[in-house]
Amino acid sequence: MDKMLENGIALAERVRDIKVSFIVRISEDAAARKKAGEDIISLGTGEPDFDTPDFAKAAAKAAIDRGETKYTANSGTAELKTAIVAEYARKGMAIETGNVIASAGAKQVLFNAFMATLDPGDEVIIPAPYWTSYVDIVTICGGVPVVVTTRGDNGFVLSPEQLERAITPRTRWVLINSPSNPSGAAYDGDQMRALLPVLQRRPGVGLMSDEIYEHLVYDDFKFVSALEALPELSGRILVINGVSKAYAMTGWRLGYGIGPKVLISAMSVVQGQATSAPSSISQAAAVGALTGPRDILAERRDDFMRRRDLIVSGLNAIDGIACANPRGAFYVFPDCSGLLGRTTPDGERIGTDMELCQYYLRAAGVAVVPGTVFGAPGHFRISYAYAQSALEKGLDRIAVASAALV
Repeated sequence: MDKMLENGIALAERVRDIKVSFIVRISEDAAARKKAGEDIISLGTGEPDFDTPDFAKAAAKAAIDRGETKYTANSGTAELKTAIVAEYARKGMAIETGNVIASAGAKQVLFNAFMATLDPGDEVIIPAPYWTSYVDIVTICGGVPVVVTTRGDNGFVLSPEQLERAITPRTRWVLINSPSNPSGAAYDGDQMRALLPVLQRRPGVGLMSDEIYEHLVYDDFKFVSALEALPELSGRILVINGVSKAYAMTGWRLGYGIGPKVLISAMSVVQGQATSAPSSISQAAAVGALTGPRDILAERRDDFMRRRDLIVSGLNAIDGIACANPRGAFYVFPDCSGLLGRTTPDGERIGTDMELCQYYLRAAGVAVVPGTVFGAPGHFRISYAYAQSALEKGLDRIAVASAALV
């Protein structure tokens, strides 16, 4: 295939099929419509509407006043690593600072890990529905994403049988996200342990566990880290975490990885040739967050749970939509297959979740994200990281627009 040329510059094959995130495109479309005067409710972005806690902001300001504005150690400051070690010690997991790397967001942790471990053609097993960036990051790093479709009636978790069938001699990683974006699904201890026999038979396969939503779990569900559930595999587990979601610090761009020292060292080499260390001020703010008062986590979790209950109840009252109660994160992922095949008042047939979401934006002024972009057609995602008034108004509009389909 001839290379595509843009202003005389040849684009690399690894990026030719990578497109701007559909979530970003929906958000930009909604913003443009708002700017043009349309009354748009955007429920598409996974960003908490809370502010960064005052104690995290105070730590950042203090670091600025102390002149901590220089480069830090490539893999993060000793203070931040110590705070992360203490955070995991509170949860009963013993790690050392050498097991930790701080990066410019959890996304960079993923990128570092795949760049450090994937050769061309190596495979990464990704259960669907999945966060949209997983597939593209693997592809950019030369790997092959192997998507395994999970079932809603099984809680959207990967079964040991599915894992066994998906593994090949080229498999290097299994990537799970618990709690999950987009579904809110989460692995309990038994579901995590069920994967152990399969992985024990495959010593060359690592487990990557994205746990960025760990503090946002609801009802009586107990979050379990892969490090806690599978200590036998600690030498080949990489945990991905950060402060973006629970502490509403998305713009600070601070994530971290926890893994075996040889892997963390290799990831640090990659990071050193890409971005170097994350911002010194963001690292100081993260220390403030991790060592600050913890009651804010429960308060925000309870607020999100109230919003979840509102959304789930409202969606399940709509004919053609079925919405499970998610265990965590701040998303719902309703099955909308009951609406597909119906016709709009303008005579347009709605055949896919993509067309349904376009209809909601056009006819109801509500932006949501189609499940197809997460590898799960027949669904759509709503983020409830928005004010309750916006959620209520958005639900009412979706209900009216859905009822208009015949």
